[in-house]
Amino acid sequence: MNDRYILAFETSCDETSVAVLKNDAELLSNVIASQIESHKRFGGVVPEVASRHHVEVITACIEEALAKAGITEKEVTAVAVTYGPGLVGALLVGLAAAKSFAWAHHLPLIPVNHMAGHLMAAQSVEKLEYPLLALLVSGGHTELVYVSEAGDYQIVGETRDDAVGEAYDKVGRVMGLTYPAGREIDELAHKGQDIYDFPRAMIKEDNLEFSFSGLKSAFINLCHNAEQRGESLSKENLAASFQAAVLDILMAKTKKALEKYPVKTLVVAGGVAANQGLRERLVAEMTDIKVIIPPLRLCGDNAGMIAYASVSEWNKGNLATLSLNAKPSLAFDTMEE
Repeated sequence: MNDRYILAFETSCDETSVAVLKNDAELLSNVIASQIESHKRFGGVVPEVASRHHVEVITACIEEALAKAGITEKEVTAVAVTYGPGLVGALLVGLAAAKSFAWAHHLPLIPVNHMAGHLMAAQSVEKLEYPLLALLVSGGHTELVYVSEAGDYQIVGETRDDAVGEAYDKVGRVMGLTYPAGREIDELAHKGQDIYDFPRAMIKEDNLEFSFSGLKSAFINLCHNAEQRGESLSKENLAASFQAAVLDILMAKTKKALEKYPVKTLVVAGGVAANQGLRERLVAEMTDIKVIIPPLRLCGDNAGMIAYASVSEWNKGNLATLSLNAKPSLAFDTMEE
């Protein structure tokens, strides 16, 4: 049997990434060109700047991914690409590159949902067994997803307002931290104490929905009121109190979901899955279920995860034509009650 090589593209936000996956399992290369430095001074991602950066570096990323994988363009068997959700201009750059490569080499084009990519990055740790439940936590999403089989994703709970990563960045801005603030808040939290009583919205309600806007507002109000009184608050204690509230919410809702959907495996993925505090809570409290978290290098946006997610789509025959367009608001189906 001939080896099969998937060339995958990811440009949904501020990382340009191209990867090569061999025989559905071995990630030969995963090139990531980050733009964080370009967006830091703005305190967040500027869509126009992101799109221009993607255009500048994507060709070099393709060449580097193939070189690191030790294969030529002619050996590629299929092309996978993120087509949503994300920033429309950024998505279009990856789509244009992927479609051009697929057209030039007469290859199948596999469309991939960015969030499916985050979830399937867990496949790099071990072969996933279904059904499973996933907690997806990132800058733009906070959702609980039931996966009955490879490629079949259904949302069973999600945020009503801010995503958890978004809350971290907004709180970080108030604290005067650099963007993105998640890692720094996590580090500060480990040095501080949970002394501020921040709200845990809907934590006792019998649903699987999240809400972080009240927590974010309470944090901002505390800081502003202290500033007006001329008080200085410990960044470590602020971070520890904020993170404790966030993790309490995430853990409570995930446990509720596991009661409702008894599965043997929990996947926790997305950029916020890199959070050390979250990982510690999962290890301490999820003792009766297998928890799979992708390695740190696959938690943020990368094309390797898109390659892993593309395997089930290809196997099911879910291929796209060259008319494939960006879907910035693409989402999984919501499970009917």
